[in-house]
Amino acid sequence: MKFPAVAPLDAELQARATARVAALAKPPGALGRVEALAVQLAAVRGSLTPDVGRAVLLIFAGDHGLTEDGVSSYPAAVTGAMVDTMLIGKASANAFAAAVGVEVRVIDAGVARPILGRARHEDGFTDLNVRRGTANAARAPAMTRTEAETALTRGFMTAERTVRQGFGLLALGEMGIGNTAAAALVMHRLTDIPLAHCVGRGAGHDDAGLARKLAVLERAAARTAARDPIDVLSEFGGCEIAMMAGAVIGGAAAHAAVVIDGFISTAAALAAIRLVPEVRPYCFFAHTSEEQGHGRLLAELAAEPLLDLGLRLGEGTGALLAVPILRAAARLLSDVATLDEVLQDIG
Repeated sequence: MKFPAVAPLDAELQARATARVAALAKPPGALGRVEALAVQLAAVRGSLTPDVGRAVLLIFAGDHGLTEDGVSSYPAAVTGAMVDTMLIGKASANAFAAAVGVEVRVIDAGVARPILGRARHEDGFTDLNVRRGTANAARAPAMTRTEAETALTRGFMTAERTVRQGFGLLALGEMGIGNTAAAALVMHRLTDIPLAHCVGRGAGHDDAGLARKLAVLERAAARTAARDPIDVLSEFGGCEIAMMAGAVIGGAAAHAAVVIDGFISTAAALAAIRLVPEVRPYCFFAHTSEEQGHGRLLAELAAEPLLDLGLRLGEGTGALLAVPILRAAARLLSDVATLDEVLQDIG
């Protein structure tokens, strides 16, 4: 499968941005990690005045056949219901997006039932459905390799098209009952971290539910030895996870800042990085989720998240809360005077 070319970050521009930050009217290092974020944003956006003013949250939605075996404490029908809720502006992600000035777009990557009626006709919905929910990965491949490739392709085309519309920052979120199970399998197979360390309580399992979830995923993992990233997405992933992975690649290829949300989004980023390693520096990891595997997954990617608020909702909520920090970092380069300019004014 052919992916868009992702350029390495411009080392010369990084050096210039570093010099600019060092020259600003403040003690060296006084703004901590925000200074490094400013340099990274400059390199990603290809400018000493990086533009991340226009930001969008792309929420990819899909259903999972694994729910047939009780890997979630919620019924699969909740996926479609929550998509409807997002499209009428009443989900947590909508509230957070309104608070931080980010547009929300919902993409049907693989929801089991068609999105119809009032919700479908609202702004911000795109039907890119690959299949009506995945198969039960504990018994059969979640999707065909062709379907996984289709999801990846639709993901990177969506991201590239969105950047062309003027968005410099892409926040990624998801909605899919059972997708922490699929993400745990993707994480396990692409990292060799023991499955028990990848599986968490998801949307609220008790101890018995967690044990049942692990047992189901152990059956899924034993079914195939797949390790190629596309094969792993085909065997275990959801359509929304594969499409998010494609969006990471497409966003990076278009020189956008790609903000990764929680556990499921990070599993998608892992797949993207395994497929196209050059995307890694284009990724900004928003927060540490309460989901058990997320901390280990972030460590695997050498990612230092911006926030730790005990979140475990998904929907891109953590990514949205990180957007103001990134915008502030960009304004550090464009709006702050240098020490020489301050001294010149005094003189």
